[in-house]
Amino acid sequence: MNLVRAELRNASVGVGVVDTLDGLEKIETPGCAATIWRRQLSPEFRSWVDALDPSQLPTARLVLRPGAIPSAIKHLCDITGMEDTVERSWFESDISDMAAQFAKMMRAPFLRLRLDAINTNACRKFHIDAIYARLICTYRGTGTQYGISTDGKDPKRVFTVPTGAPMVMRGTHWPQDPPAGLVHRSPPIAGTGETRLVLVLDPVFDIEETD
Repeated sequence: MNLVRAELRNASVGVGVVDTLDGLEKIETPGCAATIWRRQLSPEFRSWVDALDPSQLPTARLVLRPGAIPSAIKHLCDITGMEDTVERSWFESDISDMAAQFAKMMRAPFLRLRLDAINTNACRKFHIDAIYARLICTYRGTGTQYGISTDGKDPKRVFTVPTGAPMVMRGTHWPQDPPAGLVHRSPPIAGTGETRLVLVLDPVFDIEETD
């Protein structure tokens, strides 16, 4: 893992940039507030997902065991009327693979899965989530934005996670304090006509947490 200690073109202080899915587990490295899997979506997938009508984008808020996620994602795609294409199969497999790896690295028996189709300024304020950790991956539209807040104000330098690049971030419930004041937000897109498709995964260690 390349743990970035100075601002680069695609990352900031305390952010680890990795080249494989299992590399995201480097979030446990001391001083690492987040990890980003540096990957690009294929042009075929980008064209396919961008061409979908927003009504065909799957949305859900579920708490599941990791092994139940593949069938749940398939069902969600079915009920939106999404055609059974190579790109859809990749999308379903990608979410399932990331969920399995994230649950393993978090040692979590359950995951809270959220798929959102967003066309507003949702969560536009920079913040740190009041959770243990979170994985975010934007499949369509502008990726999550983040930066370093040293004085409680918005970051002076804002970075945007590339579309299709999963990011794992520590939350305020991480056993050690998140270093360097890393904060994030959803990009402001209201009025642009853009619809984002965003996957969010949170570890759930006790099913009673969801009550």
